Amino acid sequence: MVGNSAISSVIMPKTTDQVLNEVIDTIHQRGGIYGHPYINHKRIADLWSAYLDFPIMPHQAALCMALIKVSRLTETPTHDDSIKDLIAYGALYKTILDAETDADFGWEE
Repeated sequence: MVGNSAISSVIMPKTTDQVLNEVIDTIHQRGGIYGHPYINHKRIADLWSAYLDFPIMPHQAALCMALIKVSRLTETPTHDDSIKDLIAYGALYKTILDAETDADFGWEE
């Protein structure tokens, strides 16, 4: 039988709820810095479009950012920040896609 001191010294894995709550907190913090995800990813898409001489949509920029995280996780599969960032980009993709298809959204830089 393991004593209480041994149990308290074991680092318990985070639950899904804890990870998702951390991702939500990060999204809100970054939103305060970078603005609405659609506006931020539209800016990224515009820059990439100019550089690549090929049109990139804001939701595609979010997917590409997620793919960067997939690439990094291939090298370091347990890196918590990359895991959380991948989850965040999936959520941002949905937010951006909704903004792109919402006729009433109408936010332009």
